[in-house]
Amino acid sequence: MKGRQVVLGHLFGQEAAALMEDGQLIDLLVGTSAVTPLAPGAICRASADRLMKGQGGIFLRLPAGQTGYLRDRKGVSEGKPLLVQIAGVAEEGKALPVVTRLLFRGRHGLVTPGAPGVNVSRRIRDEDRCADLETLGRDLLGDRPHGLILRSAAETADDDEVAEELTELLDLTDRILAEASGEPELLLDAPTPWEQAWMDWADPAPDAVEEGEDSFERCGVLDAVDALLSPHVPLPGAGDATIESTRALVAVDVNTGNDTSPAAGLKANIALARELPRQLALRGLGGQIVVDFAPMPKRDRATLDQVLQAAFRQAGTETTLVGWTTMGLFELNRKRDRVPLARLAAAGGEG
Repeated sequence: MKGRQVVLGHLFGQEAAALMEDGQLIDLLVGTSAVTPLAPGAICRASADRLMKGQGGIFLRLPAGQTGYLRDRKGVSEGKPLLVQIAGVAEEGKALPVVTRLLFRGRHGLVTPGAPGVNVSRRIRDEDRCADLETLGRDLLGDRPHGLILRSAAETADDDEVAEELTELLDLTDRILAEASGEPELLLDAPTPWEQAWMDWADPAPDAVEEGEDSFERCGVLDAVDALLSPHVPLPGAGDATIESTRALVAVDVNTGNDTSPAAGLKANIALARELPRQLALRGLGGQIVVDFAPMPKRDRATLDQVLQAAFRQAGTETTLVGWTTMGLFELNRKRDRVPLARLAAAGGEG
């Protein structure tokens, strides 16, 4: 189907949402309660537990018997309660990454405690609208020591609608910040997939929103998910790739297939470089990633580097392109911001 679709349904026994564009799966959100009680975005009251001497971090006690790890322990002492937000996912048996800089998300704006000021999305180019939104934000903040970020969806929204949502977010922020004392407790759960889709996929507005028990099958989401659960990735042309996750790293292998032309390696490698950010995001893969590109002359590495940089610059998730190893492999490190799709499938049953 042509156009932009938001598809709401269920996957692996969990609530799920898919973003489709011209029949291609662009983004996929799946509930994670089957594998973790604390999803990225959840805000908790934690208790500082054990300092990691020489590393600058500290382990925290979280609700639901979970353990968190705060990388920067500045100003934190053992036994002290503090508010944290789950910042990513962890492998089974490892501590969840957390941050102390909280972020409250809405459809039209974000509240940033401890970072005062009003900022308007750069995607809003109308100077008069930017000025109006900035004034609206300042009026709503009043004397609160928080910050506001007006998202691009606010550009075409009614001012009353924006003000209503941001007022609720600011009140919620005040209530949560007042809960800094006590035992570990979940104070604000992460948004559900349907809620997150409503917040993050509003701009540009979808051409259609599909719902119903058969929505994923009807709109081709199930077929796309089946492909993601396979290590094989077909590429434009004759090439293909294999993506396999191990406990230590994610390995990616690129092949030219039946193409034996001199430029076959570069063509397959460029195709994989452009597709890799989407594949990693949809599969929920992160951490250390090693790519064994198809053979090509060393002089072509600069071209491939540029393609990789452009592809990951638009990906959104924090990614560090480390570079080439002595053996000719390419290394990168991607933030673990989602539970791996294969892990969700194993927990809830495929389909």
